[in-house]
Amino acid sequence: MKNKKLSIVIPVKNEAAGLSKLLPEIIKNHPDAELIVVNDASTDKTPQICNSYGITPIDHPYSKGNGAAIKSGTRAATGDIIVFMDGDFQHNPEDISRLLQKLENGYDMVIGARTSSSHASWLRKSGNFFYNILASYMTGHKIEDLTSGFRAVKREKFLKFLYLLPNGFSYPTTSTMAFFRYGYSVGYIPIRAAKREGKSHINPLKDGIKFFTIILKIGALFSPMRLFLPLSTIFFLLGLILYLYTFITMGRFTNMAVLLFITSFFTFLMGIISEQISSLHYRHINNQEE
Repeated sequence: MKNKKLSIVIPVKNEAAGLSKLLPEIIKNHPDAELIVVNDASTDKTPQICNSYGITPIDHPYSKGNGAAIKSGTRAATGDIIVFMDGDFQHNPEDISRLLQKLENGYDMVIGARTSSSHASWLRKSGNFFYNILASYMTGHKIEDLTSGFRAVKREKFLKFLYLLPNGFSYPTTSTMAFFRYGYSVGYIPIRAAKREGKSHINPLKDGIKFFTIILKIGALFSPMRLFLPLSTIFFLLGLILYLYTFITMGRFTNMAVLLFITSFFTFLMGIISEQISSLHYRHINNQEE
């Protein structure tokens, strides 16, 4: 991008095979970019490969997780724009220019959205589809690829949400939803992710549950009533249906119906309280901008 320094952050853990192919391609396509490799306690030849290309990696003394590596790389980056990408050679370095071109059109974050032809198991595709729908509802915006780790961001704005990022594999989920809910502009470009070099570090079941939990947590933080109001409505309707059924069939009002009405009321109150807490969070971020 014109007159703006570019930093490329690559979190890696035992990705020597992919890194040996990725680094020369990045250097060839973006020779002026600041290249930051965060080594999350790899036990393979990752440090030697970095050194062979004149790169001194940021070394974690023990494995902290992909999100922690992203945070280390972000803090070390000096560019106005940061591109995050995986070290397993799934992401095509030639697509970096496409991300940057899209970013120039007024976006604060541009994400490489994987097409259906990208290499992935049906289970992972189904999971991503579900996460995209749920996150789209929680944020009120269409999310095309919630978990893609290939993205370009404006560093100044990404730093505001750094404290929210988990240390595990869910940084894309958190950062995407945070940007949307705060009103920053998020765009997408279609990409084809190649088959990764080496073995994936993601556990579909374990990390899938984490993604689901984070979607609810971030959604509740930035837009609580989108979570609590539907729950309150469901409890109220269940109580109403039970009341009508027992009144018509037995001519009385049951304790379970009362419990459901009370649950609905307190769930609604929790939503109101959460909205107040959320407003304090917005104030915290606004103070960072002043």
